Amino acid sequence: RRPPRHGRGPLLLYVLDVMELPDPVLPQLPALLGPDVPAAGVLVVGNKVDLLPADSRGHLGRLRQRLAAACALAGLRGGALVDIRLVSAKTGYGMEGLVSRLQRSWKCAGDVYLLGATNSGKSTLFNTLLRSDYCKSRAPDIIDRATVSPWPGTTLNLLKFPIINPTCDRIFRRQERLKEEATKTEDQLSNEEKKNLNQLKKQGYLVGKVGRTFQQQKSSAEIEFDPDMLSYSMDEDPQDPPKKREEREEFTHNEVKDARWCFDTPGIVKEDCVLNLLTEKEVKLVLPSHAIVPRTFILKPGMVLFLAALGRIDYLEGEKPAWFSVLASNLLPVHVTTLSNVDTVYEKHAAQEFLKVPMGGEERMKEFPPLVPQDITLKGIGTTEAVADIKLSSAGWVAVTAHAEEELLLRAYTPKGTALVVREPPLLPYVSAIRGARIPGTPAYRTKKPPSFVENLRTTGSG
Repeated sequence: RRPPRHGRGPLLLYVLDVMELPDPVLPQLPALLGPDVPAAGVLVVGNKVDLLPADSRGHLGRLRQRLAAACALAGLRGGALVDIRLVSAKTGYGMEGLVSRLQRSWKCAGDVYLLGATNSGKSTLFNTLLRSDYCKSRAPDIIDRATVSPWPGTTLNLLKFPIINPTCDRIFRRQERLKEEATKTEDQLSNEEKKNLNQLKKQGYLVGKVGRTFQQQKSSAEIEFDPDMLSYSMDEDPQDPPKKREEREEFTHNEVKDARWCFDTPGIVKEDCVLNLLTEKEVKLVLPSHAIVPRTFILKPGMVLFLAALGRIDYLEGEKPAWFSVLASNLLPVHVTTLSNVDTVYEKHAAQEFLKVPMGGEERMKEFPPLVPQDITLKGIGTTEAVADIKLSSAGWVAVTAHAEEELLLRAYTPKGTALVVREPPLLPYVSAIRGARIPGTPAYRTKKPPSFVENLRTTGSG
């Protein structure tokens, strides 16, 4: 292995999707910090928090504790673990805090490598950092953005940008900008900023604004006139001037000779993941792109819940009804049936519009793996708190809430070769409370979407 540049090993910025806990790649990270590897530490970034509804006060603190526990279980602790941050690379939530943390603790001491599994949002994070104060001011105009795609291996080239040196003056100017922005209300934003903010609010529960303190002012382009091109005779058609080839900007030698770089890397492909079985069109339906709206159902023993044709939960035994809250892409259908009808429903509707994913009819199902079962026994802890999540690979999960001491026997199914995980404690234990009234004559409750929260903006009416 090559010795570290600048005499100090790089920082690993590990990006994980908080919805994918327990993260399958996290346990592999301590091996990257051994004596034979020059990495100096890991900063763990829990991404996509904007997609999760707040099920109680302090839900982000609880999520961070879950992430810290996962890091400890993986052997990441002490000096090797620089910090744990919760962000949304897409909506910008927590990103200014991440930049400040990197500049305060890591400064410009060494290179930074972004690591993460496919679909963790790693390339989106790279692009957001590229447009932030973490990056040299001219770099966004010179460096290509990372490709954001659900397909593994799309970050084919090792993209990088130079990290800005956080001098005392720059830190001061940045803090002044952040203070000034924190005094603004939404009404004081420009029309363009309001438009962007409203768009982000539709996409996520948590929104932030990522600004740039050191943005260079571009000089206005000069208009060149060519008299010969402007004059033409009556029998000639006017000609468009030949387009000048735009010269690509380059860094000067002085700008990069001692630079530290932030590198994006290809995503790590997760094994046992249902996304590996799907087409690009199907993956886009399965991966949540907007804030997840919980869908809660009350089931009695003998009832079955389908999440598309990618997962199924049978309620086999129990004394009382229980609540099943589905957290998955809003585009995936959820259907409830009975044990006596379940085989008929699956055979008739798998790969059809009713269950939606997979798609492609009988031919598609010939090659798609069958659903395989796993029996699960749970004991309820009360009607307001879920006892566990049943994670149906990466298709989503179902939080199960049952009466205290009530024993449930469930049978959960996922496609053969994919991971089914019982997550205890659940990620959002109070999620069943995010619901409307029961829909008469059905096991479903009306959905309810909590409001969005914008950080670093003063709420209207506050002093």
